[in-house]
Amino acid sequence: MNSLKLNSSTGRLNFVLFLFPFWLLIYYFKEKIARFMVYDVFSLGAGEKLSSTLNFFIATSLKIYFLLVLIIFIMAMVRTRFPVGRTKRVLMDMPMLPANIMAGVFGVLTPFCSCSAVPMFISFLETGIPLGLTFSFLIASPLVNEVIVIMLAGLFGLKIAIIYLLAGLTIAIFSGFIIGKLQLEKYLPGWLLNFRNEKQNLAPVKTLDGMISEGYAAVKDVLSRTWVYVLAGIVVGSAIHGFVPDFWLSNLTAKGTWYSLPLAVLTGIPLYACSAAVAPVAFALVDKGMPLGTALAFTMAVAGLSLPEFIMLKKVLSLRLIIIFAAIVFTGILLVGYLFNWLL
Repeated sequence: MNSLKLNSSTGRLNFVLFLFPFWLLIYYFKEKIARFMVYDVFSLGAGEKLSSTLNFFIATSLKIYFLLVLIIFIMAMVRTRFPVGRTKRVLMDMPMLPANIMAGVFGVLTPFCSCSAVPMFISFLETGIPLGLTFSFLIASPLVNEVIVIMLAGLFGLKIAIIYLLAGLTIAIFSGFIIGKLQLEKYLPGWLLNFRNEKQNLAPVKTLDGMISEGYAAVKDVLSRTWVYVLAGIVVGSAIHGFVPDFWLSNLTAKGTWYSLPLAVLTGIPLYACSAAVAPVAFALVDKGMPLGTALAFTMAVAGLSLPEFIMLKKVLSLRLIIIFAAIVFTGILLVGYLFNWLL
C-alpha cells in the first residue's frame, strides 16, 4: 500500500516536472508564438490594426493564463503546508500599517502588469489574507517596479524616478490601509467567503501526493470560475491596444487646463499596458506640453486602474467593492499628480 502511494506521488511529481519545461518555453516565447500565428499562420500584414490587435491578444492570453495556472498551483501547494488560520492570525496581530507596508513592498518586488497581478491577488484572497493587504499588493505590483523606475530615470532623471517610486508605493500602502479600515470583506462573493472559511479549518497536508492534488484542484476550481472574465478583459485590452490611435490621446490630454489631470487619469483607465510600456508615451506627452504630474498620473492610471483588470476582478469582487477600490486609488493618483505639478 505504501509502495503504491509512493508510486502515485512520484508519478504526479514526474508529470509536473515533465510539463514545466514546456510551460517555460511557451511563456518565454509567447511574443514569437503570437507573431508566428498572426503573420505566418493567418498571413496578416504587419502594421494593420487587426494584426496588431490579434498579436496582442494571443501574447497576452498566453502570458496571463499561464501565469494564472502556475501561481494558483504553487500557492495552493504552499497553502497545504501552512495552516491558513495561523498565517492570517500572524498578519492580523501585526499593526495594520506595517503589514500594508510589507504587502506594498512585496508588490514592488513582483513586477506584474495589472491583469497578471490578479491571479496572485485571487490566491491571497482564497488564503484568507486580510482584504486591505491584498489590495496593497494588487496596487503596488503593476504601479511600481524596477523596470518603470529605470525607464523613468532614463527619460526624466533619477529624481523623478525616485519620487514616482515613493508616490506609487504610498498610494498602494494607504489605499490598502483605508480599505482594511473600512472592513469590506462582507462585499466578497459568497463562494469566496465559504472557500476562505473552509481552508482556514483544514489541517496542513504533509504528503507530496496531497499537495499536488490540492494544486490540481485549485487550478481547476479557480479557472472554471474566472476564465470567462479573464478572457473578456484580454479582449477589451486588445481592442483598445489595436484600435485607439495615439494622436487621439495626445490631443485629448495635452492641454494644461485645470481639468487635464483628471481627464488624463480617466483616459488611462480604459487602456491596458504595463507601466514600463506607457512610460515612453508619458515622455512624448510631456514633450508636447503636458505637465509632468499629469503625464505621470496618466501612467499610473494605465498601470493601476485598467478596465480589463476591473473586468477580471468582477468575478471575485462585488461591483461596490470595485468602485470603492477604484475611487480610493483614483483619488490617490490625482493627489500625486497635483503634487508633481506643484513641485515641478
